[in-house]
Amino acid sequence: MTSAARTSPIDLLGTDVAAWNAYRSSDDGAVDLGDADLAGAMLAGANLAGVDLTGADLSGAVLVDATLAGARLVSADLVGADLTRADLSGVRAHDANLTGAYLTRSRLRDADLTMAYLTSTYLGHADLTGADLSDAYLTGAYLGDADLTGVILTGAYLGKVNLTGATLDATDLTGADLTDAVLPDGTTAD
Repeated sequence: MTSAARTSPIDLLGTDVAAWNAYRSSDDGAVDLGDADLAGAMLAGANLAGVDLTGADLSGAVLVDATLAGARLVSADLVGADLTRADLSGVRAHDANLTGAYLTRSRLRDADLTMAYLTSTYLGHADLTGADLSDAYLTGAYLGDADLTGVILTGAYLGKVNLTGATLDATDLTGADLTDAVLPDGTTAD
């Protein structure tokens, strides 16, 4: 029996990302880390693809270059987390709190961020193609040069959001509040 097999998945992830990634590559079964306390954890490069992190506390966690594609982050706490260049494609993060998180150059293609909190979140150069942000709160978020092609923002609150240089092709803004938002051309919405 390997030491990875004797260590619980949560302990392994929190202490040795390389061993966690090796464990994940040898075991493709479902991993449930719901309600896990990973606040402030150093998880750069971690393979969390498809992992269930429902209700987990990842506040302040460092997830730079991590893979979370298809992960479940419903109601998860990611306040202040660093997800720079992370792959969150297809993630389900309904009602997740990403306030003040860094998602610079992250991939959020086809992500479900409905009713998520992205207040003061940095999404510069992020790829959100096809994501659903219906009823999400993006107050003061930075989306400069982000790709929002086909994004659903119905009913979203975008007050004071910065969209300078963002691509909004086929973006659905029905019912979205753009009060004082900086639009892609640099002008401010009324």
